Amino acid sequence: MMITNNNFKKLYATFLVLLFSICGNIGLAQSPKVATGRLLEFRNFRSEYIGPRMVRVWLPDNYSSSKRYNVVYANDGQNLWDASNNWTKQEWTMDETMGRLQKQHQIKPGIVVSVDNAEKKRHSEYFPQKPFELLPNKVQDSIMNLKWGESNLFSTKIYSDTYLKFLVEELKPFIDSSFSTYRDRKHTFIIGSSMGGLISLYALCEYPQIFGGAICMSTHWPGIFNSTSNPIPAAFYQYLQNKLPDPTSHKIYFDYGTQTLDADYEPFQLEVDRIMKSKGYTQKNWKSLKVNGAAHVESSWAQRLYIPIIFMLK
Repeated sequence: MMITNNNFKKLYATFLVLLFSICGNIGLAQSPKVATGRLLEFRNFRSEYIGPRMVRVWLPDNYSSSKRYNVVYANDGQNLWDASNNWTKQEWTMDETMGRLQKQHQIKPGIVVSVDNAEKKRHSEYFPQKPFELLPNKVQDSIMNLKWGESNLFSTKIYSDTYLKFLVEELKPFIDSSFSTYRDRKHTFIIGSSMGGLISLYALCEYPQIFGGAICMSTHWPGIFNSTSNPIPAAFYQYLQNKLPDPTSHKIYFDYGTQTLDADYEPFQLEVDRIMKSKGYTQKNWKSLKVNGAAHVESSWAQRLYIPIIFMLK
């Protein structure tokens, strides 16, 4: 039999599942540790679109190939699993939350697929491309020249459309062929915070046939770090008016805190909420929460992570 690239990936994933089921979460040196379930690492997952990237797959304790699982795709993957393995020394407690909710039968069985961000290119990778292109050329040029410290905020041209192609055309087929998943949109979700919230919503709008729900925590509606005379939120509003998916087949979760960077988000989120209502979204398929006292940090997202997970997977 000819061993194709896809066949090799499938065999490799199957081998890792078997290895972890026998040996536990031994992994490679400096791999994140999880409190529940097993975490498989694909350190240089090949992509023709974005180059090699770290991908991790979390499986619950009772993972079985005889069952089917929901899939949650997670942005900023290096921040989810292990505070001691993270430069912020904080984590989302994704494994604890998913494991606890499944054991309590509050959600249907699911796995999590996390993708590490592009570090210095994160803003260019996560900024929704089509809303950006709605801006006048002079405005686009001025945004691309913005500084963040001594460096440009956008280290390269915005390429979020290419990043989404990686998720949809390369990563998802690999996951579905290597693990026991439901492949339809009803069981496929995407999650992120801040810029990761923006790209999660953008993924849902651009690929409504792939994703059935988006979790957008502390969504960074300003797009940049200036909320005064900022034309970017208006471009997002215009895009959402035209591209929000059918509310009868999709679910969307938003939230924001009241401390640090989150303190600027309320007026933008209220306008997005107005658009959501005008497009037919109701409490059945849409949630938007203000979380008093919450800041723009992983520990705050961890404290309320159970809310959107239950909303999507109950």
